[in-house]
Amino acid sequence: MTDNQGLPNYSGDPQGGGGFNNPGPPPNNNLVWAILTTILCCLPFGIVAIVKANQVNTLWAQGQPAAAQEAADAAKKWSIIAAIVGAVIAVLYVILVVVLGVFATSVDVNTYR
Repeated sequence: MTDNQGLPNYSGDPQGGGGFNNPGPPPNNNLVWAILTTILCCLPFGIVAIVKANQVNTLWAQGQPAAAQEAADAAKKWSIIAAIVGAVIAVLYVILVVVLGVFATSVDVNTYR
């Protein structure tokens, strides 16, 4: 099958992208959530989320939509883990401050002089 200029018609990407037909837009890479959880919650798990989020567009451009979706899901998972760990650490910190405050007010300083 040829076009009106006698050139063959190829199926796939009209821009010459290697014939890969993208099934739609790339998945959400969750990069914003990864950055926010890195800054506000838990640095180690947030960094993993950022790395996974950065892999999404690269894998999508390479024509690996399943791997891109897996990386997007992993970025979301690590962002949630970072948020939960950050919240648990914040709650434990508040409990520690309250317990130390109660202990400090209950101790008679004059007995240690």
